[in-house]
Amino acid sequence: MQKKLRKEQALEYHAKGRPGKIEVIPTKEAKTQRDLSLAYSPGVAEPCKEIQENIENVYKYTAKGNLVAVISNGTAVLGLGDIGPEAGKPVMEGKGVLFKIFADIDVFDIEINEKDPEKFVEIVKALQPTFGGVNLEDIKAPECFYIEQRLKEEMNIPVMHDDQHGTAIISAAALLNALELQQKKIEDIIILVNGAGAAAMACIELYEALGAKRENVWMFDSKGLIHNKRNDLDERKKRFAVDRNEISLSEAFENADVFIGLSKGNVVTREMVAKMAPRPIVFAMANPDPEITWEDATAVRNDIIMATGRSDYPNQVNNVLGFPYIFRGALDVRATRINEAMKLAAVKALAELTKTPVPDIVNMAYNESAIAFGPNYIIPKPLDPRLITAVSPAVARAAMESGVAKTPITDWEKYEIDLNKRLGIDNQLVRALGSKARKDPKRVVFADAENSKILKAAQIALDEGIAKPVLLGNPEIIQEIAEKNNIPLDGLEIVNPKSEEMKAKREAYGEVFFKKRQRRGVNRYEVNKLMKDRNHFGCMMVEMGDADAMISGLSRNYPDTIRPAIQIIGTEEGVSKIAGMYIMLTKKGPLFLADTTVNFNPTAEELADITLLVAKEVRNLGITPRIAMLSYSNFGSSDTEEAIKVRTARTIVKQRNLSLIVDGEMQGIVAFNKEIMKENYPFSELADNGEVNTLIFPNLSAGNIAYNLLQEVGEADAIGPILLGLKKPVHVLQLGSSIRSILNMVMISVIDAQYKMRKIERI
Repeated sequence: MQKKLRKEQALEYHAKGRPGKIEVIPTKEAKTQRDLSLAYSPGVAEPCKEIQENIENVYKYTAKGNLVAVISNGTAVLGLGDIGPEAGKPVMEGKGVLFKIFADIDVFDIEINEKDPEKFVEIVKALQPTFGGVNLEDIKAPECFYIEQRLKEEMNIPVMHDDQHGTAIISAAALLNALELQQKKIEDIIILVNGAGAAAMACIELYEALGAKRENVWMFDSKGLIHNKRNDLDERKKRFAVDRNEISLSEAFENADVFIGLSKGNVVTREMVAKMAPRPIVFAMANPDPEITWEDATAVRNDIIMATGRSDYPNQVNNVLGFPYIFRGALDVRATRINEAMKLAAVKALAELTKTPVPDIVNMAYNESAIAFGPNYIIPKPLDPRLITAVSPAVARAAMESGVAKTPITDWEKYEIDLNKRLGIDNQLVRALGSKARKDPKRVVFADAENSKILKAAQIALDEGIAKPVLLGNPEIIQEIAEKNNIPLDGLEIVNPKSEEMKAKREAYGEVFFKKRQRRGVNRYEVNKLMKDRNHFGCMMVEMGDADAMISGLSRNYPDTIRPAIQIIGTEEGVSKIAGMYIMLTKKGPLFLADTTVNFNPTAEELADITLLVAKEVRNLGITPRIAMLSYSNFGSSDTEEAIKVRTARTIVKQRNLSLIVDGEMQGIVAFNKEIMKENYPFSELADNGEVNTLIFPNLSAGNIAYNLLQEVGEADAIGPILLGLKKPVHVLQLGSSIRSILNMVMISVIDAQYKMRKIERI
């Protein structure tokens, strides 16, 4: 898999617009003088007095209960080492982003310019009134052990050093499942550990809590086996010393059951793995290069179960599976600490979740048809939307049962609903789309390549492994634009439809096009001219199999882009008219809107066709469509032509697909307000079938106005317009699309091509 992050792209990402990755957003209205008086003076005095009277009211009147401090002194940042607190700040901001998008936890990152552990502890302790929890990050050993222990003892809010415990929790869940599959008991196994840092020690302590025997754990540091005859061990390492003679790492592999790698890449050989006991388990978790590659380990042992820290192999041990959800559960019961019981609860919840049926959106994200518990799936995927409702409640329960919860949860069903509402699934959807595209990237033609946005998007798509871009345009112009904007073009294919080199291709394409259109007003002279047009040439590349999808429209009129696609590629079987759809990524999750770009005033029959096209596309994205067919009337309250049209269209849809969740005609407020719907229209299919996620508009004006308002006023991100109903993927960009919007369309195009190519193969 090709996936590079160029220096220029990384720097631009962090610097563009508002520098950094986070901001503070008010959660209350602050528009009027009254609002400001309530927010600050004199109104703010009232909650101050309530908190003074009962300090626990700070959780009721302030953001403390959902606020975590990510704190570091920059002494052990990623693989960069002691780079200082300022240089570590981008990492801490990034950790804050992960907390927010995975668990809706707010974060202040705090970089402390202090290496003395005593002073560091005193500084963090003094911050306790502000935060509901503390996530220690990137602090070097052995100081990190002392700092965490002191803070856990002296603070009454949850404190966790994720570098230690995150890997331990995730790998422990994977180990439990791997042992079950390999039919081994944790109390019987020999475990080799290469690496003696904070994460390695935390792993072993957690494995022991699950039943592993200390005498069966052999830990190696840079000087060899940690045994009790060595005189160079600090107090921490002495706890892991075993009573045996010196032995090399290679010798230790003889009949070992489990290898845990938390050291550096390529220190384990095929020969070592070959010597392991039957049905071995290897967790090579060094990043970016594991101690032994997946290919080498599986080549010598077909009975192996393996995990790494990498996303491009099965069984990725990724801390994001743990820390957001552990803190979420701890905060929600106002736990005073994160204890062993809570960590073990997270381990068992992750292990059990792996054994349950995987949602369609996860299968889609990883380009699988049926991910299931087995050697290549021993821990959940990071994109699994169920993680928050599996891990957080388990942690919360453990906090309550172990006596560290101050506000117990009583209604667990409501709590699970609240957890799901925190995030929607828009973040999961976009990440899932990217993952699915990367599994099988396709050749995507960019018809507007003489544009800096297109060139940047194409280069990122190539680097990310999302697509194999083909740029249509004049190479000299493209090169000039690239140099002016510092855009590397290496690896990008450039095709000039007007060049002499393309003459034979133009003639071949022209012959096919002429046969398609010869009785539809096209003559040979026009064909020769049209084949030099990038839109026509790009569509012919897709039609002839020289490319898999095309993107155009950034600098062209919408009809000029659609027309060649319809003439050259045509519609799918059974489709009389194409339609346009937008995906709006809102705070409540994704909304699918149609028709927003093509059909001005569809008939009832055409509106039904559009609805079924959209439903199919939504299902292809791994989501169950729940469709509201919108109008200005509700279920027969008006007998105007438009209301009757929508009502009739819904009847036609149900005749063609009885199982589809669809209702109308209805007003937008009824579609999204469950209380109004249940009280006034309890008979509706949408009353008790989850939240509406798909909107069908009665005409183009309504759809176009709605998506523009959502985008500009509602601050929703848009993906589209997505053309529905063509035989092969051609998609049109909105005028002035951002680079992010272009990349989103590339993902959609690739996934569309994946689906349609599989469909052709089945036929």
